[in-house]
Amino acid sequence: MDLALTLAAIAVTVILVARLSAPLGLPAPIALLIVGLIASVLPFIPDVSLDPDVVLLGLLPPLLYAAALNTSLVDIRANRLPILGLSVGLVLFTTFGVALLAWWLLPAVPFTVAVALGAIVAPPDAVAATAVARGIGLPRRITTILEGESLLNDATALVTLRTAIAAAGLATSHHGLASHGPVSTSSVARDFSLAVVGGVGVGWVVFMLIGLIRKNLNEATSDTALSFAAPFLSYLPAEQLGASGVLAVVTTGLLLAHKSLVLQSAASRLSERVNWASITFLLENTVFLLIGLQLSSTVADVQASEISLGRAVVVGLVVLLAVLVLRPVWMFPFSWISARLGGAERVPGKAASIAVTSWAGMRGVVTLAAALTLPATTPERPTLILIALIVTVGTLGLQSSTLPALARALGVRGPDPREDALQEATVVQAATGAGLRSLDDEPNLDPAVAQELRNNAELRVNRIWERLGTLGPSESEPPTETRRRLRMVMLDAERRELVRIRDEDDVDHEILSSVMNQLDAEEAALTWSMNRAARLRDTPLLTPDQVSPGCEHLTSLPDCAVPTSTEGCVDCLREGMTWVHLRVCVSCGNVGCCDSSEGQHAAKHFVADKHPVMRSLEPGEAWRWCFVDEVLG
Repeated sequence: MDLALTLAAIAVTVILVARLSAPLGLPAPIALLIVGLIASVLPFIPDVSLDPDVVLLGLLPPLLYAAALNTSLVDIRANRLPILGLSVGLVLFTTFGVALLAWWLLPAVPFTVAVALGAIVAPPDAVAATAVARGIGLPRRITTILEGESLLNDATALVTLRTAIAAAGLATSHHGLASHGPVSTSSVARDFSLAVVGGVGVGWVVFMLIGLIRKNLNEATSDTALSFAAPFLSYLPAEQLGASGVLAVVTTGLLLAHKSLVLQSAASRLSERVNWASITFLLENTVFLLIGLQLSSTVADVQASEISLGRAVVVGLVVLLAVLVLRPVWMFPFSWISARLGGAERVPGKAASIAVTSWAGMRGVVTLAAALTLPATTPERPTLILIALIVTVGTLGLQSSTLPALARALGVRGPDPREDALQEATVVQAATGAGLRSLDDEPNLDPAVAQELRNNAELRVNRIWERLGTLGPSESEPPTETRRRLRMVMLDAERRELVRIRDEDDVDHEILSSVMNQLDAEEAALTWSMNRAARLRDTPLLTPDQVSPGCEHLTSLPDCAVPTSTEGCVDCLREGMTWVHLRVCVSCGNVGCCDSSEGQHAAKHFVADKHPVMRSLEPGEAWRWCFVDEVLG
């Protein structure tokens, strides 16, 4: 009963704190960390003591798996040089830098134990990096590098920690940290090779097995349940073999996400995303709450040791400062050397980007879990755990709270929503065109059905284009927004009617649930689309230097001819129509309206005069469209 009440209290606290911190602009992880710190000193809150196996086996695998599912394997490959430099080189650099400092500040601690401390505080955390980097809107490339680093650096840190513990002659039974005999250069190389090759190998085997099973699964619920088991199916065998469970989980997650379009149905992918989003929200925020709750018990253990609490805190702050300094000390020279070796395109080359990346080294669950795995016989173990906790809390509190301001001050901004919308429109246009061309191969196709499908495809494309630009001369909403708004009104009325039918108890509950699920799915899609459109209209318009060149027609033709009209669409004005957005032909300057407008005069101008390129005539926008190649530039 006590366990159930504790879990319920943690879940409720996580939900409430996350909800209340949002209006304040305070990141939920930081708010939960503060709540945990306060709760840890309250007399009526029981001490929370985490077993390292609970963290290493219960929390770490699913969190790493969820992070891997949301990370692009293609982006990891494209940025492999900076990711490897940070996940291996920086971890070892930080490990031995902290080790030398701790060895000097704590004479009672052997150098091998100091190395263990360095390995504990060296790796930034995947959970913290994902939560903070995406939350503040860093550029995608920086976010990818941070996520790739934090997904892969745990293997380097845990192998180093295991080696240091073995060299210190300390026995431990914790998973992945068992001693493998005398420590030597060959044994370290063997352990590291086994961790990497074995971890990736186990992860690949589990990926193949799950992929084989998924090909024979038709139910979304079964597929989602299988995904819940995936991180443990990877982690446990790898650890039993002495390999890296972290790399196994990450490998399985990355490969399954990369192949999801082939292995899973649309319903399975949707179910997996929704369920893992809920699990990740609870687990990652629970980690930050538990980190804060460790404070009182950790302080009590230090007070009972031979080192005074004040001295332990000072050493912890000095180590925190070292961790903050060592990262940029490594990153700036590493980026410079990588650029000189021909890898400029693979590293964050601008000084501003390097500075932001070097300030995004938040520690989290791995540091806490690794500290707890120190054997009970480790010299000054309570002090080492307190130092790890200070580094975790300090990096989370300091870096995550100041990173947004630093990014703004240095001009490092996240993706431009309008540029994203332009790219999305191009992709959807290409995919829709492929779908429409497939109708040409269908025998005995009903013309009415074909026209309906073409109209629906056109609406999907226009829905994206209408997010851009300004409103028409009547300042009315675009047609697709009108359709969405009116459909929401209809859905509300339909739902009220379903409630009335349900209350009269004239129809079976299963039938009503089926109809309600269809309405809910449609409303969720409409709400998501409306929110995206609203956010997009609040962003600045594009400038010419933000636009890619495009195809041969886009690069060979001049920027734009002088518009033939400054009042609006020429044909709309003549025919008494209202346009949504304006386009201008770069060859002759004819001003026409977009495909979302009633007249679609820009497209009709291309059909009549064969001028291949038009550009947006909306204020501030610089993108152009080629009708021939159907590409954006």
